[in-house]
Amino acid sequence: MGSKIKIFAISSIASLLMMNTSCFAQIMPQIPASTLQAAREAAISQNAPSSEVVRVGIGTQNFGTYQYKEITVFGTGDTQIYDNKLLIGNYAPNQEIKISLKDGKFNIYAGGNMFPETVEGPVQITSNFGLLGVSGLKRAGKQALYHGAFELIKNNNGTFNLVNMIEVEDYLKGVVPNEMPVSFGLEALKAQSVAARNYVLSPRTKSSPNYDVVDSVASQVYYGANSEKTLSNQAVEETEGIVAIYNWDLILAQYSSTAGGYTESYANAFSDPKTKEFPSDDKPYLQARPDIIGQPPLNTEEAASQYYKSKPDAYDVRSPYFRWEREWTAEELKKSLEGTLAAQSATGFVKPVFKKGDKLDDLVEIKVLRRGNSGKIIEMEIVTRSQTYKIFKELVVRRLMTKDGKALPSANVVFENTCDENGNLVSVHAFGGGFGHGVGLSQYGAGFMGSEMHIPYDKILQHYYTGITLSTKPVIISSNSAQQSVTQHFYAKNKYAKVIVDNKFMVSKLIANINGKEFIFELEPNIIKRNAEIDISKYITKGKNTVIFYYPMDEGDKKALRLYVELVKKGELSFW
Repeated sequence: MGSKIKIFAISSIASLLMMNTSCFAQIMPQIPASTLQAAREAAISQNAPSSEVVRVGIGTQNFGTYQYKEITVFGTGDTQIYDNKLLIGNYAPNQEIKISLKDGKFNIYAGGNMFPETVEGPVQITSNFGLLGVSGLKRAGKQALYHGAFELIKNNNGTFNLVNMIEVEDYLKGVVPNEMPVSFGLEALKAQSVAARNYVLSPRTKSSPNYDVVDSVASQVYYGANSEKTLSNQAVEETEGIVAIYNWDLILAQYSSTAGGYTESYANAFSDPKTKEFPSDDKPYLQARPDIIGQPPLNTEEAASQYYKSKPDAYDVRSPYFRWEREWTAEELKKSLEGTLAAQSATGFVKPVFKKGDKLDDLVEIKVLRRGNSGKIIEMEIVTRSQTYKIFKELVVRRLMTKDGKALPSANVVFENTCDENGNLVSVHAFGGGFGHGVGLSQYGAGFMGSEMHIPYDKILQHYYTGITLSTKPVIISSNSAQQSVTQHFYAKNKYAKVIVDNKFMVSKLIANINGKEFIFELEPNIIKRNAEIDISKYITKGKNTVIFYYPMDEGDKKALRLYVELVKKGELSFW
């Protein structure tokens, strides 16, 4: 045991606002010492971390639950245990520490102790110069190890959550090689890194108040430090701090395994997350797009049939799911549907509702009523002799039309009904393409574009996400104690960087420390065009850069600036 030492709290993700347009900014010839000193002192007083931290809920083996009653942890270096951020113990490397929850108290046992240390919690665990692990917890066949810190937080039902508090860039190193095969190459892995960074930094409704995301497919697959790979680590490092934005907001960077040659618009694949209405509102950066320019939309039966019964040129042509087929006898499909119709009725996208135990009449036809531009089914019918069921939404279609208990790979599918001479349905043959929802980035497509076509990651992202900007995360600086300065680390592929400033409140200047040198940039108040563009390309280096933005405290407490650093020039895609 040792003396109790206070440790600092971890900051949460800042919220964003929204706007546009542009005017010019100039460097002021002299930097008033008083202005800089006030900004520096205000920033130092915050004592805030420069990197964002994500809270990841760690599940049990096979992700069976995120609730624990006891756990055994260890660190590969010296391990510290804290009770509500007060140090209560220091342990040797690899010493197992058993922690259980009983009668609302955490009981902490370590080797040689006859009696446990009993504390209220939450309990924090760190390992100096080492990684943290949970005894017996494996990921990808190896003992799971984690950067950062653990926190054990009580629930209301006599259990606790295990939370990994970790800096975003370290978190991504445990995500990227588990969301995309490293064999896809560096540029595809960079595109995946940006998409994954967008996901974890985007505001969301939390599944638990104790953590931001989980470590399974319910969020992003995160297997920790023992799953890291050299190439995927390089991809994360060479996109550090970079996100994709649209009109000042981080985009919802959807991705799936294989689009099948034509991505789909968000509205045609997803329901509204709040109202559950389908189709949902559109997202301008998630639009249906063919891999090969000139390919007409596939929103008719004829066009979809021709496309998915053939193998045209496409970026994800190397995927084993680029084209696939399934076939059912009429009786086999009827039996399958009696189970899946009941299950999918619970989603609200089967009308009328088919209840468990209901029986289907003989099938007459599987009929598609409406398709998206990729040919993805938006609405279809199951027609029987006495009833017709309408089905909506691609995921419902996939889970409804199962074969041998497995869902269809995608809803980019054409059904061919075969009848006998009396008009009775004999069989249904499905011709399809793609794997997953097919919205946004296609992972197999990105792999082909990067490795085979040598297209850089930024162009890959601009293909799959229409009209985006690649930049640092938009932030706000003001006189508020939590916003007086912000530090941004980012990797510049080329020596191009432009600060985009939303100067709604007509602040006269922006103070910045760029790679150790301080500048004040004059902002020209303009009531018509409120954005300023500051080219800082000559002050940055190829590779990693650090910029600290300070709010000019002499502007008073009624103003604020919103800004980001644009790192990729906008323009037409060069590979078409």
